[in-house]
Amino acid sequence: MAKAPASFTCTACGAVHRKWSGKCDACGAWNTIIEEAPLSSGPVGRSLGAAKGRVIALTTLATEETPPPRTLSGMDEMDRVLGGGLVPASAILVGGDPGIGKSTLLLQAAASFARKGLKCLYISGEEASAQVRMRAQRLGLADAPVHLGAETNLRDILTTLDAERPDLAIIDSIQTMWTDTVESAPGSVAQVRAASHELVTFAKRRGTSVILVGHVTKEGQIAGPRVVEHMVDTVLYFEGERGHQFRILRAVKNRFGPADEIGVFEMTGGGLSEVANPSALFLSERGQAAPGSAVFAGIEGTRPVLTEIQALVAPSSLASPRRTVVGLDAGRVSTILAVLESRCGIPFAGLDVFLNVAGGLKVTEPAADLALAAALLSAREDVALPPDLVIFGEISLSGALRPVGQAENRLKEARKLGFTQAVAPERTKAEGGEGMALRKLPDLVTFTGEMFGAG
Repeated sequence: MAKAPASFTCTACGAVHRKWSGKCDACGAWNTIIEEAPLSSGPVGRSLGAAKGRVIALTTLATEETPPPRTLSGMDEMDRVLGGGLVPASAILVGGDPGIGKSTLLLQAAASFARKGLKCLYISGEEASAQVRMRAQRLGLADAPVHLGAETNLRDILTTLDAERPDLAIIDSIQTMWTDTVESAPGSVAQVRAASHELVTFAKRRGTSVILVGHVTKEGQIAGPRVVEHMVDTVLYFEGERGHQFRILRAVKNRFGPADEIGVFEMTGGGLSEVANPSALFLSERGQAAPGSAVFAGIEGTRPVLTEIQALVAPSSLASPRRTVVGLDAGRVSTILAVLESRCGIPFAGLDVFLNVAGGLKVTEPAADLALAAALLSAREDVALPPDLVIFGEISLSGALRPVGQAENRLKEARKLGFTQAVAPERTKAEGGEGMALRKLPDLVTFTGEMFGAG
């Protein structure tokens, strides 16, 4: 029988090559291509007719099944992001920047689940058991019935999990795990893929929920092969700026609940505390009305969140003016600047533009277009917007304002926080309600003319 050919994989991006080379053609990294042993050839690999498998039980789309049972941790923000609690036999991947608080979050979650009656194991591959215990004491969790271990050998970890049969196992982190069946260093593409596959398979076979901690690259993506994100049921990102005390737990994939749901936490000396009203927290430092500030009524998952978009426009001495954007999509900002210049006749050439979302939140929905344009115009014209005004709406390339979803929830959250004015696209179906004046405008030209006397 012919020998299966070996494959060569880039440890930086996971691209597969037919032969070894010093440079990866996919990502351009040097000396990152390693040889991977071919998969072991079993009966199915040799010939599909050599050995028969079992017949798969088939069902129809009309088959009714009971929803999976869930266990609430008692951390409302964590349960919200998970879609209503922890599902048995689920595999969850949590990623985030170094030092952002992933280990702190999961240690608190393990303690909460353990106090609800689940048997929880916390396996650390980055810290010794004594270091984890010190963190637990600092967080006031020393009395939580969590079983702790420090190990990186995947074979020993799986043997321990099989013997202990926990309800929840936390692996911190997947990049430190290694298996002796793969000839490459821990953290490589092959090791991460093999370790993730074994742990996810164990979770499905034994009914144990597994949470894997993943490192991230400088681009903000979870390090290792993207196939790991396809293996697991839920992918969570823990976001935030080290200079801010706010932390956002965001679901980007969830087979058991809504994606793009967020949980908001505040980093304190005693660990992470939940934030029940994120809008009030993000706007808590907002002072008197100042040019360049606009309040955006956004939606994160199923939750309305009000945030402040800040802009600064200043004359530039550079041939290419600076465009510094924090918390917003830089491509979207360039588009709004082009629309303002082309459709409204308001140029930003020769001007430095700085944009920021207060509190460290990342805003990605197109509904922020109108608030972004308002902040830019306010900074450029040096005119402060009313402090009780909220803005939302999408801007098309023609300059028209398009309605966005969940307008009623956005306005309801604004009213709850004391805002009395709102600006939205003309075709918005919701009304301002009692105590709120809602202006519906057709296009960006009308908006700039009414708000700033420009256009």
